[in-house]
Amino acid sequence: MNSDNFGFGTQIRKSPFFDATVRWGARDFSVYNHMYIPRDFGDPEQNFWNLVNDAILCDVAVERQVEITGPDAAQFVQFLTPRNLSAMAVGQCKYILITNADGGLLNDPVLLKLAEDHFWISLADSDILLWAQGVAVHSGFDVNIREPDVSPLQLQGPKSGQVMQALFGEGINDLRYYWLREYQLDGIPLLVSRTGWSSELGYEIYLKDGSRGNELWDKIMAVGEPLGLKPGHTSSIRRIEGGMLSYHADADINTNPFELRFDRLVDLDMTADFIGKSALQRIYKEGVARMQVGLVVEGAPLKGPNTTFWPVKIQGRDIGKVTSAVYSPRLKQNIALAMVSSDVAATGNEVDVDASFGNTRAKIVDYPFYDPKKKVASS
Repeated sequence: MNSDNFGFGTQIRKSPFFDATVRWGARDFSVYNHMYIPRDFGDPEQNFWNLVNDAILCDVAVERQVEITGPDAAQFVQFLTPRNLSAMAVGQCKYILITNADGGLLNDPVLLKLAEDHFWISLADSDILLWAQGVAVHSGFDVNIREPDVSPLQLQGPKSGQVMQALFGEGINDLRYYWLREYQLDGIPLLVSRTGWSSELGYEIYLKDGSRGNELWDKIMAVGEPLGLKPGHTSSIRRIEGGMLSYHADADINTNPFELRFDRLVDLDMTADFIGKSALQRIYKEGVARMQVGLVVEGAPLKGPNTTFWPVKIQGRDIGKVTSAVYSPRLKQNIALAMVSSDVAATGNEVDVDASFGNTRAKIVDYPFYDPKKKVASS
């Protein structure tokens, strides 16, 4: 298939790996952060099994980087997030929340600390580059904010470690969960982190020269294919099993961290100020009116993830919505994330769901649905 057949015009960017993914079987794309992301390499269930049994390579260049440098970079980054970063070391990564003045969630990225005055914010799907530049204008902080020439790949799955060892040598085995390291692969400049959007053992490989995207993809596949590596796409099945958020689906600007049970990512007592601190202090004191929950949904296996929000009810009363739903072939259940009224959010409660296929029953359950302690990813 010719990669020129895809497109809405030049306003939607193609990643440095775009042509390679088409050559390796990408059939369809969606748009994320104003870029194309591969969403179809064939049967999504097979893609899931490839991920959890072997390894997959995914083009996630859509995870654009906001680079923050300058004398006040560390203070400025702390100003953007309610997570306490005071103990964050150079070479470490942190999952953070970015909130607005009302405590609403703008993004849930991974923060990478390359130096004391050098950070990358690896984004979910929203325009944080513009937000950060706007915040900086009258902040008084001495910082430089830009989007660098950086494009990540995700290498995820139980065999990802073997592939990485074949690429970079045995030293890669010492890279700890949520830490990073810089590498060269045959002269290609890279940064590698033990992170990913899969809840599996995995790595993200950040390409720092966009002209070498096809070369990097082919090098990884050439080494990895004999070890079981397949081209793939981020798995909705696995991320919902792992209770991982999809921004715009499970959270948005009107969602606060406490509704998502993210208390651990909010430090209301730290000395440092951050955007939304007073609002989050008030919300914490008053309590929240709704909470995210996990659901097991009755009925035949879903044919794919939901594409609309499904109303959730108890005895005819609207109490919330299903935000993400999918059939898990491993758990042999339809599983879902939902946002519901706090007064009915207890585990074990039964609810009605107006699903796209008709009305059905569901039960509120503990989540993440699989490996809740993230032992697989952190092993």
